[in-house]
Amino acid sequence: MLLPELWLCLSFGCAASLSPSCLSAQFHRPGDFILGGLFPFGKDTVNLTARSEPSLLQCERLFTDGLIWALGMRFAIDQINNSSSLLPGITLGYDMYDTCFEALVALQPSLLFLTRNGTTGIGVLCNYTEYQPRVTAVIGPHKSDLCLVTAKLFSSFLIPQVSYGASSETLSNTELYPSFYRTVPSDKNLVEAVVLLLNQFGWNWVATIGSDDEYGRGAQALFLSMVGNDNICIAFEGLIPTELAEPNAKKQLEDTVKLINSTKVNVIVLFAFSLPAQALLEHSIRMGLGKKVWIGTEAWMLSDIAASIPDIQSIGTVLGFVMRTGTVPGFQEYVAELFSSVEQEEFCRESRELSSLMNAKVLGTQCQQCDHVTLRDVWPMLRVTTVQPVHVAVYGVAHALHRALGCTPKACPETPIRSWQLLHFMNTLPFEVNGQSFRFDQSHSTNTGYKLIFWAWRNGTLTYLPVGDYDQSLYIQKSQIRFHTADQKEPTSECFRRCQPGQFRRIKGFNLCCYDCTDCPENTFWSSTDSTSCSPCPQHQWAPARSTRCHDRSHRFLFWDEPLALALVTLTALSTALSCGTALLFLKHLHTPLVQVSGGGRSLFALLSLALLSLSCCLYVGKPSDGLCTAQQLSYALGLNGCFSTFLPKALEITLLTEFPRCAPRLLRWVSHSRAWLLVAASLLTQGLLCLCHLRLGPDFLVADYQSLPSEVLLVCGTKSWAAFALLHGYNSCLAFVCFLCTFMVQTPGRTYNVARGITFATLIYFVIWIFFIVIFATLRTVLRAVTQICTILATTLGILVSYFIPKGYVVVFRPDLNTGDYFHNPAEEEPKEDA
Repeated sequence: MLLPELWLCLSFGCAASLSPSCLSAQFHRPGDFILGGLFPFGKDTVNLTARSEPSLLQCERLFTDGLIWALGMRFAIDQINNSSSLLPGITLGYDMYDTCFEALVALQPSLLFLTRNGTTGIGVLCNYTEYQPRVTAVIGPHKSDLCLVTAKLFSSFLIPQVSYGASSETLSNTELYPSFYRTVPSDKNLVEAVVLLLNQFGWNWVATIGSDDEYGRGAQALFLSMVGNDNICIAFEGLIPTELAEPNAKKQLEDTVKLINSTKVNVIVLFAFSLPAQALLEHSIRMGLGKKVWIGTEAWMLSDIAASIPDIQSIGTVLGFVMRTGTVPGFQEYVAELFSSVEQEEFCRESRELSSLMNAKVLGTQCQQCDHVTLRDVWPMLRVTTVQPVHVAVYGVAHALHRALGCTPKACPETPIRSWQLLHFMNTLPFEVNGQSFRFDQSHSTNTGYKLIFWAWRNGTLTYLPVGDYDQSLYIQKSQIRFHTADQKEPTSECFRRCQPGQFRRIKGFNLCCYDCTDCPENTFWSSTDSTSCSPCPQHQWAPARSTRCHDRSHRFLFWDEPLALALVTLTALSTALSCGTALLFLKHLHTPLVQVSGGGRSLFALLSLALLSLSCCLYVGKPSDGLCTAQQLSYALGLNGCFSTFLPKALEITLLTEFPRCAPRLLRWVSHSRAWLLVAASLLTQGLLCLCHLRLGPDFLVADYQSLPSEVLLVCGTKSWAAFALLHGYNSCLAFVCFLCTFMVQTPGRTYNVARGITFATLIYFVIWIFFIVIFATLRTVLRAVTQICTILATTLGILVSYFIPKGYVVVFRPDLNTGDYFHNPAEEEPKEDA
């Protein structure tokens, strides 16, 4: 009978030092196929506590869990052996050994399991295909640390090993551990659930602590690798000791609590088993850490060791994930029946007989508090300790045996089966246990999901309240959670405030989680949540400051209906009217001395050119195009040349009479009267050729300027060839300069009109205007560029009119008495003076 043997082990298993006490008690049951069982019957080393002896509660919990798991394996085996359909005619046996939570202790029965069936030796072979070990499969152990050691042994022989508690992600590597399976989810699934929980509550400034063992280190490493992609920052990460009796363990715990307190976090994620978690929570309470949100795991969430800490309610809010498991029908009744047999005299007699055969030295120091455990002590653990994973592990192996043997509902053939032959069936086919379907996934795990548990205190009694579920996605009943805050709402745990739409995170300091929220500048937009920069808008779009999207740019040019354009058009009409009015006035008095001395018919041509030059301002208003850009430059150059070409004969005439009197008689006929038109025509022809050259080298073209205006596309005319531009306008400048040189020093007798002075002022005004135009035009890149060109044209036109033609028109209209041959004397009719 198994129970007396178990009871004997438990009576001596809680040793004060590491002792293979339970290892000497082998729980054996013969059968056609033997399953090896590794369970923590004995207490972990007492070094886990700071006391000289373990407390009754700790001792009870530690070995009671192992007892329940072991009984769960036996219950499953009994069910299978009593089943008429799963393995009919086949009997499963078992060998159970205590691991004492120590890898060295777990290795000894593991090596025994590997021995050749019927012997105590392990065969050293090149080919283990026909090798038959002592056991067909192994159930356990519970902890990842032990499985990492034993799984390498069993994988070398391809013996199926099914753990009921090892969750380390390292064990998911099927290349290193091809025969390792587990009936619990991997830590990767647990960490994913924790990250989703943090995201749902907006907690992005957290501390994470793990126990210094495979479970704590592995889970914490997974957590740290995942949170970076979810904008969750770690304020503190640390490990707490598992050997609590070590001299520096207390200082490590105190330092950890101080560092947590210095980070000002409100959320702590704890990956640890019950005893390290208990030690950390005790120090947190003693050092006054304050109320926090503690996010735990099944390793300590359901432990009454942690829950029984004095003043545990003061730590704050406790949330955590526990594996979603079902009940095992009939198991509690099974355990109750076994414990009822303890009260019978036959049990006591068998226990005394077995005890007399045991060596007290081998058993080591006894745990006196563990001598009297009753069903009442075990019963609460039956509701908390999850026995289903053990139950499923045994059934998984049994179903694989069923398929490997080729069993029918009535019988199983007597076929020799090797352990490695079970692996194929465990990998591929699902199996059913108590109406629930299970299957090992690609990492040889069964992912049954998690329940989110909340520690609810009701009248001082702890209740594990389910408040959510996780299965690929997380669902939380937030209304069921009562946080420790004054309003019972979730606290914030942020190093920063959430940025509003249109703001990006500007990192400050060295911690990536500490930043200010800064508005996105113009022409950038906020593209994603918690972005560290703003995305620039495409060239054809714009955005205001703190924008979440870009807008299409509108075209900007000098519109006809805007006030500035209307004013300029009005001024253009005035200039054109003034030119045309002056031309009509000159035409009416064409044969008077004043008009004749001004050039006669050539003056009319000059005024007509000025009128056309004024009208060319209309080319700068409205939406520009490549054709309009080309026409703007050509019209300005030809219009201005038409005026200056009429000034040139008069300027040369004055120069010949005043500076070269000897040459004047034979040259004057080429610059006066009708032959002067040849000079005008030659000048216009030259300007026309330069216009063709400008078109050939590179006419002006339409440019879409996206830089000058924040929200509009500025349509302006760009200069393709500055050489062609210089040739086109340089010729007119040369004409103006020649006219200026020929007239600026000319003196006339008193009471005689100085014709040269009008030409001098006209050309001087032209140069002054162009100096200002070049400076402004080179630096101005807005819509005012077109305005500048219009103003330049109008200023040049009006300047020439005011300096040269308007004074003469004034004389014609208001001083007709001066319009005589004496006052407006033509110098060409004078006798040339002798050269000095």
